[in-house]
Amino acid sequence: MCRNIKTLANFEPPATEDEIRASALQFVRKLSGTTRPSKANEAAFNLAVEEVTDAANRLIASLKTNAPPRNRDIEAQKARERSLKRFA
Repeated sequence: MCRNIKTLANFEPPATEDEIRASALQFVRKLSGTTRPSKANEAAFNLAVEEVTDAANRLIASLKTNAPPRNRDIEAQKARERSLKRFA
């Protein structure tokens, strides 16, 4: 499940709200051990996703670096190459 959580800081263009929320959702799913909460736990699950999304937004906005922003296309190509080596 956590393989879907991607590094979002220091990219050009910056991470979108949807990307940050998707990472937060994956994080909460991992912590809770479920991909779909029961009706009894749905409100708590959704609140956790929103709170983690807010915390992630604050974190990404506050991070400072001297490194140049990474290019999404180049990073995706590197990931594909690593995957080919790993699963070849």
